Amino acid sequence: RPAGEWNTARIRVEDGTITHRLNGETIVRAERGTEAWQARVAASKFRDAATFPGFGTRTSGAIALQDHGDPVAFRSIRIRRL
Repeated sequence: RPAGEWNTARIRVEDGTITHRLNGETIVRAERGTEAWQARVAASKFRDAATFPGFGTRTSGAIALQDHGDPVAFRSIRIRRL
């Protein structure tokens, strides 16, 4: 959606499958722990353990939100265990 309009996102992790939906449409689906997953983690800008210990390998803990350098706002963030 254009700047000034709210998007709705849902990230679901179930049985090692991560699904990210944006405005009702699935935009990413990935399987944790696969070779492809490990390659993506190794190539990530967050791979440095000093910055994000355990990035891409943990099954619980904190989440990180990023802005790609543009102004951004978040609202109604909820995390719940399935």
